[in-house]
Amino acid sequence: MGRGRVQLKRIENKINRQVTFSKRRSGLLKKAHEISVLCDAEVALIVFSTKGKLYEYSTNASMEKILERYQCYSYAERALVEEDPKSQGRWCHDYGELRSKVEALQKSQRHLMGEQLESLTFKELQQLELHLDGALRHIRSRREKALHEQNSILERRLMESNGAMALTEHPRWEPQGQPQTSSSSPPPYLATDSLPTLSIGRTGGGQVIQPLDRENNRSLPAWMLRPKEIISVSFGTLTGIWTQGWM
Repeated sequence: MGRGRVQLKRIENKINRQVTFSKRRSGLLKKAHEISVLCDAEVALIVFSTKGKLYEYSTNASMEKILERYQCYSYAERALVEEDPKSQGRWCHDYGELRSKVEALQKSQRHLMGEQLESLTFKELQQLELHLDGALRHIRSRREKALHEQNSILERRLMESNGAMALTEHPRWEPQGQPQTSSSSPPPYLATDSLPTLSIGRTGGGQVIQPLDRENNRSLPAWMLRPKEIISVSFGTLTGIWTQGWM
């Protein structure tokens, strides 16, 4: 059968008390070492027996450093606990005021959202309406200003885009100082240095050269006119061809 639960009370028998202390002390030191290794904790253990004998354990033999840390921490804790009661009362008063302000702001926010208006009087409702109207006017003014700024930016971008497109589609014209061909000069095909002539031959071999009319030349296409070309037709040849045709 298993052992029963041990009652946590002082052992009256001196011998039994000494034996229990020796066993529990060894187990306590073992547990302290295990927790320091497994959890990477700094552990300091101090035990005095009933006869005043000291038993201790510290992580990495740094009992002094652990005790210094303990003293600093305990001093800070005592300083927080042992402060002036007047300052604690002032903190409580400030906390109450801040909490009241927060509740008032939350209530005002609910009223602005149109909630819990049943508790407001007629005058309070009028003030709330005026407050909302002023806020709406301010919001509309800011919205119109932002819209105007956005339109100005878009208009400027559109003008820049149109200017760039105009430069790419229409090349620059030639300078005005470039010499131009005189309008009074005749066309190339109406050069006056030489005119086409028509020569009609005679039987005796003589020729009569008759210049063509200038006005008639202008009615002819350009490709038919060749400068310095003489059209010669033998009259005798034409007569012979006409006679053979009738025979």
